[in-house]
Amino acid sequence: MSLTTSLSPNCSGTDTVVATTPLVTFLVRVQETALGTFGEEDFDPKLYVDLSLKFNLSTTQKAFDELPRSGENGTVSVEDLKVFIATYFDDAGDDLVYYDPVDFVPEPEGFLPKVKNPEVRSWALEVHALWKNLSRKVSNGVLEHSELHTLLPLPEAVVVPGSRFREVYYWDSYWVIRGLLASKMYETAKAIVTNLIFHVDTYGYVLNGGRAYYTNRSQPPLLSAMVYEIYNRTCDVELVRKALPALLKEHAFWNSEIHKVTIQDAQGCNHNLSRYYAMWNKPRPERSRKDKESASKFLGNSEKQQFYRDVASAAESGWDFSTRWMRNTSEFSTMSTTSILPVDLNVYILKMELDIAFFANVLGNKSTVESFLEAAEARKNAINSVFWNDEMGQWLDYRLTNGTICKESETWQACNQNQNAYASNFIPLWIDLFHADAALVENVMRSFQSSGLVHAAGIATSLINSGHQWDFPNGWAPLQHMIVEGLLRSGLKEARSLAEDIAVRWIKTNYVGYKKTGAMHEKYNVQKCGEFGGGGFYKPQTGFGWSNGVVLTFLEEFGWPEDLSIGC
Repeated sequence: MSLTTSLSPNCSGTDTVVATTPLVTFLVRVQETALGTFGEEDFDPKLYVDLSLKFNLSTTQKAFDELPRSGENGTVSVEDLKVFIATYFDDAGDDLVYYDPVDFVPEPEGFLPKVKNPEVRSWALEVHALWKNLSRKVSNGVLEHSELHTLLPLPEAVVVPGSRFREVYYWDSYWVIRGLLASKMYETAKAIVTNLIFHVDTYGYVLNGGRAYYTNRSQPPLLSAMVYEIYNRTCDVELVRKALPALLKEHAFWNSEIHKVTIQDAQGCNHNLSRYYAMWNKPRPERSRKDKESASKFLGNSEKQQFYRDVASAAESGWDFSTRWMRNTSEFSTMSTTSILPVDLNVYILKMELDIAFFANVLGNKSTVESFLEAAEARKNAINSVFWNDEMGQWLDYRLTNGTICKESETWQACNQNQNAYASNFIPLWIDLFHADAALVENVMRSFQSSGLVHAAGIATSLINSGHQWDFPNGWAPLQHMIVEGLLRSGLKEARSLAEDIAVRWIKTNYVGYKKTGAMHEKYNVQKCGEFGGGGFYKPQTGFGWSNGVVLTFLEEFGWPEDLSIGC
């Protein structure tokens, strides 16, 4: 099949950049100075862009510029820098205060009724109790003097992922909410949605996370899915009424000219699909030096800028980082996220279209129902035309031959599908439109079972051991959940049994890891039960929002019989 693609003819908007704040720019200078002073070991660059000022910016900058420096690089001594930071900054994380959720009770009524094993039940209650540890509210200081903080104001309390992720994150919140619903914490779940709607009202889209340096990109768009799940439990029509205008705005954002690519197939049919496209072309403030080092391979400024945009766009995808976004899987500098049409992003937007139609129906808005069912049908056809690979029985990411070069059209070859196995190749199963087709599910399930992705302790993210965290051997809670839920909802007996098998493996590895370390982890090693994952550019984190949410969701769905052992 050959396909023709077109970006908007004059390609306007593709050089879009959302300006950062003077405070972020200054904190990046502090971060780079700190790296020179303290050295690489145990250095977390994010810490420095999360600091809050005790005094105004000009006073702080003046004091910083007056610090004694030595050597060619103008290094500040360890003692001087420590004193400066203690004098002029509040600690990272002080801008959020602990918050006691109003709807938390130690053992909610009707909590996980299918969990019969006392050991598993007592662990599940400990995981449930973690919602209290992870609940925060933006401090009054941020609300009164936002110019002193990179944390952005929010109207309601939040649940953070944990550890260095001290602020709210967009796509994490979907699985946090699934867990909160299992914990009967409906008010806390609604508050998260209220905050994300506030993002859309303020910025035009939901931000990657709740910091000033995240305003240049979004994350996988799951706001509609959050509202849908809460409505399913609570029948809260007011929440739907409040959310719908924001969802329409978010849908427009993901279909705006920077994200939308039009493809013409061999039959002359046009298909619209979306891509990740960060509005940023510089090093990311939260990781400035490393981004610069990676870009040093490029000589030209425009090449560097394109690389920075592709790196920020990979962060927008949530898969930061993975060989999925690289032209050469062993070379980070070949990052080309904006040249890829991702399967999963388009599945999330399809879900958004179906959800919007559902909400419009709840509110009696017939014309919106019709137009969004039509949009969903069109995107489903686009997903099947562009991503589906019949031979493999998977949906594959599609690479634009000439990347983001502005051309009216370009003919695509089927060989531009990325034939490497990624868990994302199976995400369409999550959506009713796909898992309702029994023959398709059987075909995809066979492909999934022979893909090499299913391991002793869960589903691997890819088969490539690149050292990046969204690759082998790491398994991530959201990917386990979407695939398991898709298989389960297909209604096929064999699919349910496979779903349950994967869920049991995942619950076990989380349990054993918790017993060994006293914590829930951000990611796990799917080859070794009870071992947390590694790789990437920062130390493995604990907490952990989406891991807690998925464990509680799986236990609610599948339960745990009294006689089933929980060890590895």
